[in-house]
Amino acid sequence: QVQLVESGGGLVQAGNSLRLSCVLSGRTFSSYVMGWFRQAPGEEREFVASINWSGGRTNYAGSVKGRFTISRDNAKNTVYLQMNSLKPEDTAVYYCAADSIRIGLSPSNIDYWGQGTQVTVSS
Repeated sequence: QVQLVESGGGLVQAGNSLRLSCVLSGRTFSSYVMGWFRQAPGEEREFVASINWSGGRTNYAGSVKGRFTISRDNAKNTVYLQMNSLKPEDTAVYYCAADSIRIGLSPSNIDYWGQGTQVTVSS
């Protein structure tokens, strides 16, 4: 009965910014580690960022560290991904993820997934 709904994707020129949002419903939001993965055409789904229950611990893929920021607002049941200095190689479908234990580099065994939101960065 958990549902994740992403929003905020779109088409943007390289160097610009987007902010993705993901709203969780059906369970207590603060009970979950939240994260973002992305998948480009013909590629495997890859880890982007994660954030723990309190928001005090975050992890990032090396390719986005310093450019992307993950945050959460437990009162709004929402996790965000602020994406700055976007590059064409950031083009992918971005998926919100929730897990009751942890989120690591592998997309395997994630408890819940959103449907994805397309991010396209033009050169």
